[in-house]
Amino acid sequence: MSGVTFTVDDAVRIARAAHDGQVDKSGRPYVEHPLRVMGRVSGEHARMAAVLHDVVEDTAVTADDLRAAGCPAHVVGTVVALTHRPGEPQEDYLRRVAADPVAVEVKRADIADNTSPPRMALLDPPSRARLRAKYARALDLLDALS
Repeated sequence: MSGVTFTVDDAVRIARAAHDGQVDKSGRPYVEHPLRVMGRVSGEHARMAAVLHDVVEDTAVTADDLRAAGCPAHVVGTVVALTHRPGEPQEDYLRRVAADPVAVEVKRADIADNTSPPRMALLDPPSRARLRAKYARALDLLDALS
């Protein structure tokens, strides 16, 4: 993409390809989640980061792959901030998110989508309770850190 501006549509194409074949806990195509998160934020930087927010964490795509595709460095930085590394304590992860204002916006949108009533209704009661507690704690930590 040398010399060509990277767009939100490019980010969506990468997300769709990266998440192809993945399904969420209810059996729906996983890419629907990052697309909904993207719909909850505004501005190109946030929209690109939102649709790509799980690509590095949950697929074979790397930050270097995003850069090679022409994704702007600041968007890649936000995606990296949003990538929870294996074995990483939640507090360390959220501290990194809190250091990037766009990552905070995307993470809040991610949590809002993950805890939306239609999504929660698809889960069994123990899973709902566990996830509500997990996300409430994450929001409390983000509030304290940002």
